[in-house]
Amino acid sequence: MPILYLRGFIRDATYTPYLNPSQFSEYNISQFDVNQAQACGLINLGMPGNNLAFSKWVTPKRTRSYPFARIYNTYHLNTKKVTIIPIIKDEGGGTQNNDRINYITFSWMNLLNIYIILAWYEDAERKPNTTDRITNQVLNAKSVREKLLEVSRYQMTALH
Repeated sequence: MPILYLRGFIRDATYTPYLNPSQFSEYNISQFDVNQAQACGLINLGMPGNNLAFSKWVTPKRTRSYPFARIYNTYHLNTKKVTIIPIIKDEGGGTQNNDRINYITFSWMNLLNIYIILAWYEDAERKPNTTDRITNQVLNAKSVREKLLEVSRYQMTALH
């Protein structure tokens, strides 16, 4: 069977990404708490039509919680897209599974034109029936809100 070679040029790629918009909640920036918010949604910045689409990760590791689905759910919106990623997720002294953010994550987000907000866990609870494991980590919501406002004022693309 002969091998078929194709050569061509794709002039324009247009599409409407649209996965699961029914789960969208809208939050006011002044009351936005990343810990209480849904996995993705809209943040109202106080002026009509001035919103940020956001998604959040629970761990910096891409393979544990599949955060790309949340990002793609925001991709059909005609606004800036932001993803909130914890820098590190520590699960306590009894484990060696501290997840850290990987440099390739930055590259993927930049190429998708998604702004990254790096956050950190500032509080946690002891895991039941253990002495050295933690759970229910809480991100610093004030810092995330400040960074969201900073991104809203930024005039360049996420790639820059």
